[in-house]
Amino acid sequence: MTTTAPSTTYDPTREQHGDQPSVPLGRVVRVELRKMFDTRSGFWLMASIVIIALATMIGVVLLAPDEDLTYYTFAKALGFPMTLVLPMIAVLSITGEWSQRTGLTTFTLVPHRGRVLWAKTISSVIVGVVAMLFALAVGVVGNLVGTAIAGTDLVWDVSAAEVLTIVLGSLLCLLTGTMLGMLFRSSAGALVAYLVLALVFPTIAGILSASEPTFVDIQPWVDANWARSFLFEGTPTAEQWAQIGVTTAVWLVLPALLGLRSVLRSEVK
Repeated sequence: MTTTAPSTTYDPTREQHGDQPSVPLGRVVRVELRKMFDTRSGFWLMASIVIIALATMIGVVLLAPDEDLTYYTFAKALGFPMTLVLPMIAVLSITGEWSQRTGLTTFTLVPHRGRVLWAKTISSVIVGVVAMLFALAVGVVGNLVGTAIAGTDLVWDVSAAEVLTIVLGSLLCLLTGTMLGMLFRSSAGALVAYLVLALVFPTIAGILSASEPTFVDIQPWVDANWARSFLFEGTPTAEQWAQIGVTTAVWLVLPALLGLRSVLRSEVK
């Protein structure tokens, strides 16, 4: 009795019927991570995380009053620039296929657009988590150096739970960039939209809360930036978690679903 070995030659009919093995998600994630560093702009954007973290640490050591040299001061100071830089990384990761006109190649090699978007999101989150851990580590160094120079006692006033909320807040900012990238599919448009959300809307909300006392009570339920700030100020209460959940659903999840639907249905040229 003889047996026939399975054929290893390429059969185009298998691809037509969807039988060709798909590219694993892990491989696509590795490719997207490499693409973040391959270009000159991507490299310097990543390098800016290191530069900004070190510059912020030095600024706090030199300018902060001696009594304010605590780990919370460093963590809060380092967290703010991360909320501006990380969304830019997410935006450029999503919009790169359209702004650099590589989408046709990418979606031909990996026809499942949802898998590509998942890989881009996962790679952005990985970069965001590593960046935040690096920033927190820089804060540790800054606290040690600052108190040694000032001759004050070391104060570690940030718990492990508070570190997790700081990282979560930064990731929500990053995912906002991912959402805007899917909605606009244009680097310039998405970046401008994020600056409006991060800088203009809080200003308008502040004016409303100052001029309209009734708005103060509803602001945490409608202002995503205000609600997200609770994550950087300690462990949120149950009501604050609810406000974070509501604003995240309205300003992040719902627009992200609309953006995903648009990406999956749009024509790639």
